[in-house]
Amino acid sequence: MISVFEIFKIGIGPSSSHTVGPMKAAAEFVTELAALADDAVHPLHVRVTLYGSLAWTGVGHATDRAVILGLGGLHPDRVDPDEAEAVLARVRETHELGPRGCIFTFDADKDIIFDKETIPPVHPNTLQFLATDGNGKAVLIRRYCSIGGGFVVPEDRNAEAVPQNVNVPFDFRSGAQLLACARRSGLSIPEIVLANESALRPVEEVLAYVDRIIDVMMACVDRGMRTEGVLPGRLGVKRRAPAIRDRLEADRFRNVRTAHEIMDWVSLFAIAVNEENAAGGRIVTAPTNGAAGVVPAVLRYYRDYSAGASRAGERDFLLTAVAIGGLFKRNASISGAEVGCQGEVGVACSMAAAGLSAALGAGAAQVENAAEIGMEHHLGMTCDPVGGLVQIPCIERNAFGAIKAINAASLAMRGDGSHHVSLDDVIKTMYETGKDMSSRYKETSLGGLAVRFPEC
Repeated sequence: MISVFEIFKIGIGPSSSHTVGPMKAAAEFVTELAALADDAVHPLHVRVTLYGSLAWTGVGHATDRAVILGLGGLHPDRVDPDEAEAVLARVRETHELGPRGCIFTFDADKDIIFDKETIPPVHPNTLQFLATDGNGKAVLIRRYCSIGGGFVVPEDRNAEAVPQNVNVPFDFRSGAQLLACARRSGLSIPEIVLANESALRPVEEVLAYVDRIIDVMMACVDRGMRTEGVLPGRLGVKRRAPAIRDRLEADRFRNVRTAHEIMDWVSLFAIAVNEENAAGGRIVTAPTNGAAGVVPAVLRYYRDYSAGASRAGERDFLLTAVAIGGLFKRNASISGAEVGCQGEVGVACSMAAAGLSAALGAGAAQVENAAEIGMEHHLGMTCDPVGGLVQIPCIERNAFGAIKAINAASLAMRGDGSHHVSLDDVIKTMYETGKDMSSRYKETSLGGLAVRFPEC
């Protein structure tokens, strides 16, 4: 099974596959390297090579910074932004890097290579770490694939790998099997997911983690709505969330208010999160950084605008979203570099639609229908970040994904759960569409809007 601890991960922006994943890979590499140093092997130099999408958009996605931080022994879920800046400055000044007890020479300008020519054989997000001794002899070589959502696997394993089977009460690997589990047990989808999670660790630990994810998401929304400024990068994109919030707050005192005002708030929630992500702030992969605004925005909609909203409902929301995100991760992909933005914002929309419908009391068939609707209308969406930055069109795209998720949940709950296209059908279609999509439209910034912008 794919756990809530894997689908929802606390990290930093701007990208789960290009920032969080490479940082984790670098930290894993340097941990292994430190063990060799303990055995009297003293590596003196480390070089990193980025391939595929990591090479093409790595600067805009801060992959170079993430690699340095990871090699310094920092982890995305615990790194302090001030500490990160200090590490980066120190490395550029001293040309030395590594955690305590494993220091090696490292020149960031020379030792991070953006290889845009070599086609990685397994996954488009591939990076290699090479440690050599004083004679230039290789001491340790490792290659990793960052397969989306902060998941990292060694290249010599199948890059589609998912966690090994564990003994859980409900072993579902498809939407059809999930519905069968619900019918046989009489349990709701969030109850099924919680039962599986509780087979791995105490239920109190699971719920505490879910609560922490909720709190981090809501804090990110709040922080994004009040933080002004310009986002990093040469595009000079100004943060819009505070100004939008001010206008919406002012409208509260008008006699005539628009019917779609609530949807404007939902768009604001998503924009606030994704501006935080673009600025390198603390966010939750949901299921990725590039799509991090959809689930929090819809969850905030549930909290602020749904009668009877509760913490229990919020938990049901996220546990249900885990079930749907896990199916996409297992049977398709959540990597924009592999299947385009349908695998990021599209999957997030599907997760949020299912989560909202579950929180509002929908039955399992209606939840599955909501998830299917959410993805069906994102099929074919390209990943074409302008300038390699997760800003245009990514920030607004999250807002539209959130609106679609609410609409999908509403449509599904107006029905009885019966429909012609199943969630499994749409997952398979999404994956096939992504495989057929040109690499120009899969997070390389070589096609689509990325080449229409005059600054690109």
